[in-house]
Formats: sequence, C-alpha cells, structure tokens
Amino acid sequence: MFRNRELRPFAISFACVAIVTVILGFAIGPAAGVLSVVSSAAFGTVFFVFTRMRYRRIAHMAEQIDRVLHNADVLYIGEEEEGELSILQSEITKMTLRIREQNEALKREKEHLSDSLADIAHQLRTPLTSANLILSLLENSPDEAERKALLRETAELFVQMEWLLNSLLKLSRLDAGIVTLQMEQVDGNRLIGRAARPLLISMELHNIALRIRIPEGMQIPGDPSWLAEAIQNILKNSVQSIGDNGWIEITGEDTPLFGQILIHDSGPGFEKEDLPHLFERFYRGKKEGATGYGIGLALCKGIITRHGGTITAKNHPQCGAVFCIRFPK
Repeated sequence: MFRNRELRPFAISFACVAIVTVILGFAIGPAAGVLSVVSSAAFGTVFFVFTRMRYRRIAHMAEQIDRVLHNADVLYIGEEEEGELSILQSEITKMTLRIREQNEALKREKEHLSDSLADIAHQLRTPLTSANLILSLLENSPDEAERKALLRETAELFVQMEWLLNSLLKLSRLDAGIVTLQMEQVDGNRLIGRAARPLLISMELHNIALRIRIPEGMQIPGDPSWLAEAIQNILKNSVQSIGDNGWIEITGEDTPLFGQILIHDSGPGFEKEDLPHLFERFYRGKKEGATGYGIGLALCKGIITRHGGTITAKNHPQCGAVFCIRFPK
C-alpha cells in the first residue's frame, strides 16, 4: 500500500504534522502531549484501515478484470455503496459485458467462417470432380462428335465455377463492408431491362414470357450495377424454377413512402419448410434434385440490405413464387 506514489507523500506529510503536533502538545503540557499522541494515532489508524479496505476492493476488481482477460466463464462483481468505487465498478461491469458480447460474436464469426469454408470447398469440389471425369473420358473417346459434346460440357462447368467464385467474392466484399455504392436515382424500367438482358436468350429457349409493368418515371435510389445484380439473381432463380413454357411478371409500385418491385413467376413455388431459409447462404432446399449453389438469393439479400431495403419471398395463392423488394424513400 505504501509503495503507492500518490499515498506515500500524504503519509509522510501526515507523519510530519503528527510529530509537530505532539511536540507542540508536550510543549504546552503533558496532558496536551498525550492528547496529541492519542489523536494522531487514532486518525492514523482510521486512515490506514479505510485505505486498506479500499485497496482490497480495488484488488478484488483487478482480479475480476484479470479473469475477464483470461476468458473466465463466470464473472461477478459485487455491488458497492454509492461513491467513487461504485462508479468504477459500474464502468467495469459495462466493460465486462461488452467484452463478453464481443467474445461471443467472435466465436460465432469463427464458427460461421469455418462452416462457410467447408461449404465453399464442397461447392467447388462437385464441378471439379465432374470436369476431371470428363477429361478422362476425352482421353479415351475416339468419336469427334462425342469429344465436342464433352468439351462443351466442360466449358459449362468452368462457367459455373467462375460464377460461383465471383458470387462468393461479392458476398465477402459485402460482409467486409468494403463495397462502395455509387448512389443515384435509377429509373425502374431501365433497371429491370439491365437485369433481364443477360437472361433473354435463355428465356426464349425455354419459352418463358417476360411481362414488365413498371410505372413510368419510377425512381429507385441505389447503385444501378449492384441492384441489377440482385434482381438478375432472382430472375435466374425463377427461370430455373419454371423450366419450360411459363412466364415471369415484374410489377412496380411507387408511393411517397417507398418504391416496391414484385417478381412473380409461374413455377411450382417453394416448399413450406424452405421459406424461412431461402436467403441463407448455401441453402439449396429440401426438394430432391435441387439445382444451384444456394448463393444467388443470399447475395441478393446482401445487396438489398446494403441499400437499406428489404426483400421477402412467399408463395402466390394461385401459383408460383413472389419476391417483394421494397426501398424506403
């Protein structure tokens, strides 16, 4: 306790004052000298006991902090009476709770990262295995037509892997918060046209009609490239779901409070148990033979959320799936 640089000068000053007081007391008279000795001893004892109690409390708090730093599972700091130590204890309690929350968040992030890496490895392994199998078939296939078909299939697999890797990179950039959005007022019809353009040939081949009803002059605040990416992923999901001979209807609603885009397709819709998990990363659904990697809708939600919007999905009462994207104004 006396090693404290702040306490040592005070103790020395108190001792000097007590000595001077005792000397003056005995100079006045024996009774005054004895009273000075008793008073100085009493004040010194009270100060020593009080200071020692405070040091014990501070040492107890230091021990609790040390337990926090060493990831103690159980931490309790007893209530103190009102005063400086109570304020200090309150701040330590806040710090403790914050550190505990951050530790839990880091554990969850670590588990999520581990699961994500395992999922990515699994997703990449499937097309790589297929590509290796095709290459082995190419070596043993003398037929030129068959070799060309196998080469086309290999090219499609590499396109799928390229899309998967690009989507994962975009997701990681969104998660890291390093995406810089070029915010502007985007015309609704131009946005839908930009999103649908890469899929028009595929829709024509599968005889899928695209109907667009967006109000003239409807403006959506956001980055046109990223918003088109999000809507395009929904349209890809609809095209895969419909198969052949169907339709996709895109409608817009412009109100003073929000702008809304509805995408309705004629596919089979979603299984009831899949609805809560549609936008989860790598979720492919419970239906047998489900295609895709479970990346597109997760990326779509990440983009919409980054713009401050919301996206939901449900089954239409008559047929098909309905995606609702809403941007507040």
